Amino acid sequence: MTTIRLTAAQALVRYLGAQLNEDGEPFIAGVWAIFGHGNVAGMGEALHAVRDTLPTYRGHNEQGMAHAAIAYAKQLRRRRAMAVTSSIGPGATNMVTAAALAHVNRLPVLFLPGDVFANRGPDPVLQQIEDFGDGTVSANDCFRPVSRYFDRITRPEQLLTALPRAFATMTDPADCGPVTLGLCQDVQAEAFDWPESFFSPRIWHQRRQPADARERDAVCESLLAAKSPVVIAGGGVHYSGATQALRQFVEANDLPVVETQAGKSALTWDHPLNFGPVGVTGASSANALCEKADLILGVGTRFQDFTTGSWGLFQNPDRTLISLNVAAQDAVKHGAMPLSGDAKLELETLTEALADRGGITAQAPDPNLKTAWFAAVDPLTEPPQDTNTLPTDQQVIGAVQRAAGPDTVVMCAAGTMPGELHKLWKADRPGSYHMEYGYSCMGYEIAGALGIKMAEPDRDVVCMVGDGSYLMLNSELASAAMLGVPFTVVITDNRGYGCINRLQMSTGGAEFNNLLDHSRHEHDLRVDFAAHAAALGAEAQKVDGIGGLEAALAAPAPSDRPRVIVIDTDPYPTTEAGGHFWDVAVPETSDRPEVRNARAAYEQEIRKRS
Repeated sequence: MTTIRLTAAQALVRYLGAQLNEDGEPFIAGVWAIFGHGNVAGMGEALHAVRDTLPTYRGHNEQGMAHAAIAYAKQLRRRRAMAVTSSIGPGATNMVTAAALAHVNRLPVLFLPGDVFANRGPDPVLQQIEDFGDGTVSANDCFRPVSRYFDRITRPEQLLTALPRAFATMTDPADCGPVTLGLCQDVQAEAFDWPESFFSPRIWHQRRQPADARERDAVCESLLAAKSPVVIAGGGVHYSGATQALRQFVEANDLPVVETQAGKSALTWDHPLNFGPVGVTGASSANALCEKADLILGVGTRFQDFTTGSWGLFQNPDRTLISLNVAAQDAVKHGAMPLSGDAKLELETLTEALADRGGITAQAPDPNLKTAWFAAVDPLTEPPQDTNTLPTDQQVIGAVQRAAGPDTVVMCAAGTMPGELHKLWKADRPGSYHMEYGYSCMGYEIAGALGIKMAEPDRDVVCMVGDGSYLMLNSELASAAMLGVPFTVVITDNRGYGCINRLQMSTGGAEFNNLLDHSRHEHDLRVDFAAHAAALGAEAQKVDGIGGLEAALAAPAPSDRPRVIVIDTDPYPTTEAGGHFWDVAVPETSDRPEVRNARAAYEQEIRKRS
């Protein structure tokens, strides 16, 4: 056996470079790094040696650079991914939030945090967390519940088994998610005689798992018997590359489709069978179909509470719930009839199987539902008649929509905009809508926009972000400026957490600690977001009203750095049309009549669900 002597860190990065996707591209497209004493010597030296073939990108915040890596993988439908390395201590724990985000959204990312000394000679080292009852614990144990695969590398040769397991996890459709390899800092620098065969190029194919034939037969029989079925398109439609298969399946059977946040854009907005967004932030057209449906076929959805209206949306007592999902646990949620398999493969198979049995003869969906929905909401996105009032978020969306082109990708994650975009944005092609709403993580937006643009450089990326999320994490704006990655950021400044303020009010609470004016303060805080963004290297301006926003969006954007446009907005208006009950528990007792009234309404909604 021929061997080559390398440090553990050198072997790791060489292995990364040899792992390919089905298109022959490196599966790991690059490494985001902030160096510290836990990774600068071992990983830093190893990454420097391969910098021309495995690029290293410098981040400004560990969570931010991890978000960029995750957004990259999401936009490329999990076909490629990135790695992220940090020092031990705060550098590592800063990434735990991002790991949770990747875990919830089933997205591949390789976390490589530095760890304590395996030999324990200098213990406790700087930033080491000590557990007096367990000598094997370090800060990296925080990654265990938010990693699909976790390992701590205490000997170089452990990488011989850990790395294949890591890639098997990241490329498995059912188990896909974040992998964490805690790299003990002394082990990173330790040499070992590695088999050269370990570094031979390997192609990781996307496995397409067929469903059990008995499950498929049962699903076919249920579909053939249904009178008012509806299909819910989830994020798995995109990850499976099943958008065309979905379109062919529903067209062949005249089935209405509704979309989750992750599934939005599976069908173009104007497709006659696309009845819009579903659930808490859904369209009246979509929710009306779901309320009466006697069969709900979920395709690649986790059936999150926003999708199901906290399981109060599906009101037909004789309904059948079917879940087509590659993950077996998702396929059986809430007593669903499982169809555990790949979305693309099974939709194609179902199309043929149903045709062989004469096809579905269910009642065709009423197109007037969709017409009425757009009649209700389209006026909300038009420019305001009164230019002396603050614009709404709906009007901001309208301005961005009118400026969007065929290559535009709109993205967001938290606050007011996800709900409004779900209802109002008209996605004209698959992949043009990028929403992180599994974890709804404030701070994902700007870093995510950077990752999307790196994944698809030819796309026009527009990041919609509120002032609250911008203040929470904006550092990767500087990374984008440094790397020369252009995208547009629209900051809607409603002076606080407007979305949660409205939720607080709707549950009977007083306006408290959400908007800046209702928070404890000695001075009136007015952040100059344009000046701040410019200081980070962006081209930035504040505009006056929707007219100013439209003019700014129409102006040529820089090709070598981000563009930031700031606009003041009204924190109170929201799209009243559509929507559904969301289970947010209201206090049983309170001195305030508003809370007591809200509790009574809450209990009434809960009784409907039981």
